Amino acid sequence: MRQCTPLPYAAAVRPRNDTLLRALLRQPTPYTPIWLMRQAGRYLPEYNATRSRAGSFLALAKSPDFATEVTLQPIERYPLDAAILFSDILTVPDAMGLGLFFSDGEGPRFERPVRSEADVAKLAAPDPELSLTYVLDAVRQIRRALDGRLPLIGFAGSPFTLACYMVEGGSTDDFRTVKTMLYARPDLLHRILQVNAEAVADYLNAQIAAGVDAVMIFDTWGGVLADGAFQRFSLAYLRQVIDRLLRTRDGERIPSIVFAKGGGLWLEELADLGSDALGLDWTVSLAKARARVGRRCALQGNMDPMALFGGEVAICAEVRRLLDDFGPPQRPDGGWDGHVFNLGHGLSPFTPPEAISVLVHAVHSYSRQLRALAS
Repeated sequence: MRQCTPLPYAAAVRPRNDTLLRALLRQPTPYTPIWLMRQAGRYLPEYNATRSRAGSFLALAKSPDFATEVTLQPIERYPLDAAILFSDILTVPDAMGLGLFFSDGEGPRFERPVRSEADVAKLAAPDPELSLTYVLDAVRQIRRALDGRLPLIGFAGSPFTLACYMVEGGSTDDFRTVKTMLYARPDLLHRILQVNAEAVADYLNAQIAAGVDAVMIFDTWGGVLADGAFQRFSLAYLRQVIDRLLRTRDGERIPSIVFAKGGGLWLEELADLGSDALGLDWTVSLAKARARVGRRCALQGNMDPMALFGGEVAICAEVRRLLDDFGPPQRPDGGWDGHVFNLGHGLSPFTPPEAISVLVHAVHSYSRQLRALAS
């Protein structure tokens, strides 16, 4: 199997605020850290201004300067505990030559979807240092701009989630085309997933080499699969990616997170993948997930993004409910179970910006109170 040959590693130095990394590695933290999926996005007026200057979403994502600017915007506004690289999960299939574009009102589309034997035969994992240089340049630039303040999270889509877009040609409501391939020509889908697993592992390792402090794999659509199919077509290829990830850089551990939306049925199997943390959507109880996962990994999540529309009292109540549900991070035996506060999915573009201020303050303050009471 081809291995990526990234440029020399960025120096591995723990950020001054390393609370997120400690929580992911189940080490003691003074409070519960928080970052948010889609924290750099359309709910922020400064993001919209930058996107307008860029001219399009793709121009925004493919410019290291613009990507750096929007990555930093939420952490300049809010005391979040991490920055996450501004990019898109579909940069990988775009680098395979599928022709990514965005249509108004339709979301991402591919000019050349992968549906026939000939289409599948042409697929190959791209070299990220050649085809995704703009992403890696953005990582290096963001890292310099952060100047050691906070960790930077890199990410990629899961092999199955990428395959959904590649076969469907874009977003879908029923996954009819990819599921037809799954049942009628599983050999073709397995071939796509094998290429994707190699590509995702190479891409994440290149991000690690460029300087990210943690990586996350978004299995956004694995939850649409039937039990049995999930294990064969999603979980097996997630395992390939996790097995190939770089675990350290210059002696510093690089934690990994797997988020499988709709994956609550398979938490035990997901925990056995070997990632450092599992992201949860809002349908799963943190307490029950903690009991099911045991000491295998940390948990991330899992507030319903719509709770942010309920006003200050509702947001604070939901934060308290979720932190109480997780319970004290320190176990009776003295060990720690890590928890990173996040949403159960990405921020809505209609989220009031002031709601994020309330959320971050509530998480930090109430989690400190809980630790004080438990000590």
